[in-house]
Amino acid sequence: MTAPAAPVMDASLGDLLTRVTALGTDRPAITLDDRTVTFGELDRRANQVAHVLTTTGLVPGDRLAVLLRNTPEFQELLFGAARAGVVLVALNWRLAGPELETILTDADPRLLVAGQEHLALIPDDHDARTIVLETDYEPWLADAPDNEPPDHEATPDDVVLQLYSSGTTGAPKGARLTHANLAFTPRMGREFYAMGPDSVNLVPSPLFHIGGVGYGLTALGQGGHTILLSDLSPAHLLEQIERHRVTHAFAVPAVIGALLTAPRIGEADLTSLQRIAYGGAPMTEALLRRAIDALGCGFMAVYGMTETAGTVVTLAPDEHDPGGPRAHLLRSVGRPLPWLEVDVVDPVSEQSVGPGEVGEIRVRSGQNTPGYWNRPEETAATLTDGGWLRTGDAAYRDAEGYLYLHDRIKDLIISGGENIYPAEVENALAADPTIADVAVIGVPSPRWGETVKAVVVPAPDATIEPAAVLERVRERLARYKCPTSIDVVEALPRNAAGKVLKRELRAPYWG
Repeated sequence: MTAPAAPVMDASLGDLLTRVTALGTDRPAITLDDRTVTFGELDRRANQVAHVLTTTGLVPGDRLAVLLRNTPEFQELLFGAARAGVVLVALNWRLAGPELETILTDADPRLLVAGQEHLALIPDDHDARTIVLETDYEPWLADAPDNEPPDHEATPDDVVLQLYSSGTTGAPKGARLTHANLAFTPRMGREFYAMGPDSVNLVPSPLFHIGGVGYGLTALGQGGHTILLSDLSPAHLLEQIERHRVTHAFAVPAVIGALLTAPRIGEADLTSLQRIAYGGAPMTEALLRRAIDALGCGFMAVYGMTETAGTVVTLAPDEHDPGGPRAHLLRSVGRPLPWLEVDVVDPVSEQSVGPGEVGEIRVRSGQNTPGYWNRPEETAATLTDGGWLRTGDAAYRDAEGYLYLHDRIKDLIISGGENIYPAEVENALAADPTIADVAVIGVPSPRWGETVKAVVVPAPDATIEPAAVLERVRERLARYKCPTSIDVVEALPRNAAGKVLKRELRAPYWG
């Protein structure tokens, strides 16, 4: 009997691009609207980026910040940075100016590439040189050689990508990901998403998220075709699936729900679709059943996080059984990928819990981040000495090892696939002079899965005007983080230690 072939594990992202380019330089790599970049073009442009980063003065370990919408230039900057040993810091263009300023101060990039539309977000006193995509980018690359990358040999443990999320204290944290962390993503695409060189992969998520930039490597790592979106409207989603004969996609439930509202959904030719992965927010059984009926393809639940370089748990298409004897699995996110370990642990005793008992999800994997940039204390709180990553998510397992998300230990709110930490929103609201006390919770939303609600106590002799409060907080926070409703109460429920009892605040809404 012939032994199974060893999985392809690229030593670096640069090696990945070299490998898939060898499958055919004229093969389509990335498409955005009417523009398609071939693998040969992507390879050459990545070489140019790598050379110009070096001649600009960046050295291995320096940071290149990117503030762009989904565009092929984002990908060539990622691969170019990888070939130069530079760390790409992906910036969320949906943030408010003060939020972005905090991240730029923390990351301290040597260079920033930004779209014209985002320049107003960049603080005037920022030190890094800014390359504007629409006016500066092509002249910046023009004279750089494109036939070979610079003389830099990346190692698997080199950090190549830094993605930011807000912490439970409201302070942004830069999760560092290495070439080795991301090397598992193409394997994931091949073995679990069932992708190959002929796959056409739709990437609706923004590339500053692991669900965009990480998931985007699944098909690209097979030499497949990646479709980026300039518009998330239901009609555009549907048009792109039909036009490019999309075979695979990953989407948060809100995007899947939007697609089902497209006017032509009942008559569209969706026969190319093979598999849609969903995650990043709670998926209701009702929406999942509607999607299975309407789209006629396999569905795959995924669970992971930025710190694990993406997916670590999956529920395969053949485990989706609406109306059958295993219909209960639709509430599960699945079982761990075979090359990693997942445990459910009592965070107090630090002991594994049995089937049906709720605990914190822990992950031990080559996908785990080596830690946060400039955050040694938070790194130590997240990574144990035994190599386990504390996710902060609560779950239980059944007797077969299927994982069911139960709650979020860190009170994280996930709205439309965006992670929102209540402490960050509470800090912004607490600065309002009319508010004496505040708690922020997530409440159900038929469109976004969850939405943000603030429960506030008025300051002495003050009257809270919710509309005015919202207007002021939108100057400090991205709109998706802002409350969509405000309740005014006389006092917040607290325990004997003075901690707000958020479970009591959530109970009327979640039952």
